[in-house]
Amino acid sequence: MVAAPTLDEEISLFEQGVKFVAGVDEVGRGALAGPVSVGVAVVSTSTQSPPAGLRDSKQMSLVARENIIDAVKAWPVAHAVGSATALEIDEVGIINALRLAWTRAYGLLAVKPDHVILDGKHNWLSPKDEDLFGMAIPRIEVPVTMKIKADATCASVSAASVLAKVDRDSYMRELASSFPEYGWDSNVGYGASGHMNAIRKLGATQFHRKSWSLPAQVGV
Repeated sequence: MVAAPTLDEEISLFEQGVKFVAGVDEVGRGALAGPVSVGVAVVSTSTQSPPAGLRDSKQMSLVARENIIDAVKAWPVAHAVGSATALEIDEVGIINALRLAWTRAYGLLAVKPDHVILDGKHNWLSPKDEDLFGMAIPRIEVPVTMKIKADATCASVSAASVLAKVDRDSYMRELASSFPEYGWDSNVGYGASGHMNAIRKLGATQFHRKSWSLPAQVGV
């Protein structure tokens, strides 16, 4: 049985004087089509225990995520999802697209965090000056704690992962009605065999990441 995420990491930061902690996680980084999305869930010392059943979004079924999303949205003191499009990913690269999505999510927050817990070991959220290549992506000065598997162990990051996953998957399923051949209603833009075969047969759409190694279209 998968252990439930806790607020232990967040509480440790509160004990150091931090008032608002944001869990941050991304979804869609490895997809062939659609945006990359960044979820943010801000918690404080007044935040109650996380919703029952909350887990890393990858450990939850579609039904489980849909059933819990309202509770996840109501739980933190603030939450948001920001995205960067496939075209933007092609233009600036995936890392800068993640930063762009983060800045958009941050801008939507009613309560700004004093500290961020970010899943993984690579801090893509805080670029060095040379990483931006002169692009107009706002720099947000906020301390970041990196934690591997934070999406499974830190409740705020788990919430962020569910927020981003539900938002992005819903968007891809809406797109699927206009592009049914690509199977986005089920693969949500990832490299499933049916999706790959559709690219070979029909070519890429404006929602595909053209800078990525997409299957070559046959018969052209």
